[in-house]
Amino acid sequence: MSKTVYTQDVLQGRQVIEHLLAEELPEGVHSFWFRPQNNGIGQSWHLPVIVFRGEPQVDGPKIMITAGVHGDELNGVITAQKIIQQLQAQPIKGTVTIVPIVNVSGMLMHSRDFIPSDPDASPTNINRIFPGNPDGDAAQRYIAAIWQNLLGHNADLAIDLHTQTRGAEYPLYVFADYRIPQTVKMARLMNPDCIFDDPGDEGVLETVWNRSGVPSITVEVGAGKVLQPDMIERSLQGVLNILKAEGVIEGEPKSATQEHYEGKKVITVRSEVGGFALPQVEIGSRVEAGQLVAIQYDSFGDELKRYEAPSSGYVLSVNQDPMREPGTLLVRLLK
Repeated sequence: MSKTVYTQDVLQGRQVIEHLLAEELPEGVHSFWFRPQNNGIGQSWHLPVIVFRGEPQVDGPKIMITAGVHGDELNGVITAQKIIQQLQAQPIKGTVTIVPIVNVSGMLMHSRDFIPSDPDASPTNINRIFPGNPDGDAAQRYIAAIWQNLLGHNADLAIDLHTQTRGAEYPLYVFADYRIPQTVKMARLMNPDCIFDDPGDEGVLETVWNRSGVPSITVEVGAGKVLQPDMIERSLQGVLNILKAEGVIEGEPKSATQEHYEGKKVITVRSEVGGFALPQVEIGSRVEAGQLVAIQYDSFGDELKRYEAPSSGYVLSVNQDPMREPGTLLVRLLK
């Protein structure tokens, strides 16, 4: 399909579309609702989309920024909105397309997953099923429509904004495939706390972008389901750094103000019993093998178990929610 497809519907003053070709739009700022498919009561899901289009005669890259792929990850959504606010009055070279909420179902249900209305279907982590399947279940079809009609053809570079899920926290943390120099460049321009050399997992949006020839990074902006203004501001400045480095907006990228840690392996310490776990280390600290990282207690406050670091490394994540079932995250290390 070689053009933007407009429907007859207007929602809250914005045109509803079913297919976007950002590069055909005239110069200026364009906001739409994108319709991937209907839900169980025959109404449409609607994703907010905004496109900043530079002069068509001036060459510039197509940048795609997404957030809200997981419905309980709010810092990324607010970061995307802050980027929109920053770009409103700036001249643009090329095209910047921003989708602040991908998983509308999960967002409304305060859930990480896409929640279908089909009683036989389970909630789905949609960041494990990209690029979707137009003949699959509701979640697969939803993602297929988003990939085929909104994302896949509108990017030369892509940034996907996330957070850790509820109950745990990350620093400002970037996934980048080190086999692709452009992703490493973007990751370092984010001025993060740490970067993971990520070869990519099946079904993850970042992986699908990279395998499609579009260099992509995943940016983790702190904790799930909370508002962290400092993390949002750092992420905003990091994305603006990338846009400046690519010549999309004017200005020089800001140099890093702190060192960051780069690692090739993630090690997760999981609870072996149920109980209340208290971390004994902080995010960003360095630990040695055998160092105490968490203590778990029963309902009476009696100590159940102590957990030690299986390896040296950088403390990447700790649990915020103390109530932990067997097999759940306590501490995650980057090595």
